Amino acid sequence: MATSPIAVSAFTHTSVSSDFHIARQSKDGAVSYLSDQRAALLAEIDNAKFSWFHVKVAFVSGAGFFTDAYDIFAINIVSSILGYLYGSVDATDPNLANRSLSSMQQLGIKIATPVGILAGQLIFGWLADIMGRKRIYGLELIIMIVATLGQCISGAGYGISFIGVLITWRTIMGIGIGGDYPLSAVISSEFSSVHIRGRIMTAVFANQGWGQLSATLVSLIAVLAYKRTLDTDSPTFLLHLDQIWRIIIGFGCVPASIALYFRLTIPETPRYTMDIERNVQQAAEDVDMFLTTGTYTVNPDAVTHRAHARREVQSDFRSYFGRWENFKVLLGTSYSWFALDIAFYGLGLNSSVILNAIGFGSPGSLTATNAIYVSMKNMCIGNLILSVAGFVPGYWATFLVIDRWGRKPIQFWGFAILAVLLIVMGFAYRKLVETSKGLAVFVFLYCLANFFQNFGPNTTTFIVPGEAFPTRYRSTAHGISAASGKLGAVIAQVAFQWLKDIGGPNAFIDHILEIFSFFMLTGMLSTLLIPETNQKTLEILSNERDSTDSYTGELPRTRLRNDFSNNLSTDEFRMTPIRLNPLESMPSSSQSSPVEKKIGDGILSSRRVHYDIFEMVS
Repeated sequence: MATSPIAVSAFTHTSVSSDFHIARQSKDGAVSYLSDQRAALLAEIDNAKFSWFHVKVAFVSGAGFFTDAYDIFAINIVSSILGYLYGSVDATDPNLANRSLSSMQQLGIKIATPVGILAGQLIFGWLADIMGRKRIYGLELIIMIVATLGQCISGAGYGISFIGVLITWRTIMGIGIGGDYPLSAVISSEFSSVHIRGRIMTAVFANQGWGQLSATLVSLIAVLAYKRTLDTDSPTFLLHLDQIWRIIIGFGCVPASIALYFRLTIPETPRYTMDIERNVQQAAEDVDMFLTTGTYTVNPDAVTHRAHARREVQSDFRSYFGRWENFKVLLGTSYSWFALDIAFYGLGLNSSVILNAIGFGSPGSLTATNAIYVSMKNMCIGNLILSVAGFVPGYWATFLVIDRWGRKPIQFWGFAILAVLLIVMGFAYRKLVETSKGLAVFVFLYCLANFFQNFGPNTTTFIVPGEAFPTRYRSTAHGISAASGKLGAVIAQVAFQWLKDIGGPNAFIDHILEIFSFFMLTGMLSTLLIPETNQKTLEILSNERDSTDSYTGELPRTRLRNDFSNNLSTDEFRMTPIRLNPLESMPSSSQSSPVEKKIGDGILSSRRVHYDIFEMVS
């Protein structure tokens, strides 16, 4: 067996992993073989027709968002019930109108979940890039189920108040909800074909609308079902009202439990399998199986190189986002989500407060338990109107046009319309709420604002971060973007609770709406930083600088490292030790033709140059 000169190729890019698709200049060798195979697999995924597997992905991912929205927005109505039961303000007063949660109790309950979500988005976003999507998909749902059950059976004790226990459970639930954002986004993105990716991701996220609607419907049904028993309760012992809120919260476990099995059995995304685990064989089998049968199997003999692929990831992350063209995308997605959630959660988690402020919820004198029933029913109906007329249609309007219009126009004009609506609602607030016709106009504008939140930036801020970053950072970057949004949600809740009563009960709401409009204007500017991701492959959108520099020469193996290093600037690069681990030779088209056998690899830093070393064996 003759051995030809050793060929050393250095692939300059920003990944410590061997990113095979950038090695197209290699000829007839292992890297070229894997490059072509990877390209073929990606083309098969990107050009696949809509199939049952896409429906399954949308359902499995969407079920989590249904539960997320249900659990988040059910607190709208439940917080009012908790005020009658556990409020620290005149809790024993027989006049039920004087019973309510204190401002600190309301704030604690409403920000507990967003705080947990923020933490969960960062933690699970990072873990999904390190451990894989499949390994942790379902774990966040288990956390949500356990925390939801924990809320339902919570009670007070000598050492801790009930509100303290509830806040703890809602924070834990938020961690699970937060994990759902990056995981569901990247899974639906990486499995989807290019021409339907926007609609698949919108369908996943649109389950938020159904979750919000269901939270209101379940609340209304529970209140109606308990009408007679509420009349028999003593104002000082509201037993059945205590049952109502536990039923409302507990129902969130139902869709989560249904989706759990499917999440635990979904395959790893082929892009992660190829690019991070470097397991092209398993990825090929997965693609073939799920596009034809909707199922998948695991090949135990397929080799995974996860540890090597993730080496020095922190410096790699800094290198990639250290370039302005990449960092500006992360800045754009993060701030856009931050600005949107200022208004989205500021309005969404306080819709009952606003409805009461305009006289929609309260029947007047609350001196009997029947008045609680009337108040709760009106509040549920008001939230139902907002959901049916605004939240749900907005998502599906986006679904219809997102793969034709693109993400960026929908987000930009959504922010613009929201800014105008909130300015009108804010400056005309006091005049509108004085008359019944004006009140109807205000509710109509409120519904329009909800509509254009979802037919606008609320949907696109979820989609774009799931498309615009490389596979190895996609979940982390999405988690950072989403966590920025939840930071905005927390700030909105704190500010709303602090500002709303300036000048009297709910007297500052008009100015809060005006403040929200300012953030919508800034969201228009941040939208200019993001790319248009419509009808582009994820590999094109990753914006990586891939260049190939090659050196070939007569290099004795004992001096391989030194000779290779001397051909590069020693001031600019630092060589890591070479591992001489022969890999299986790739078959050539002819038995007499030479094949390349990989005999080593390594990394040159600090510019993240990964190199592979081959020898031609004939």
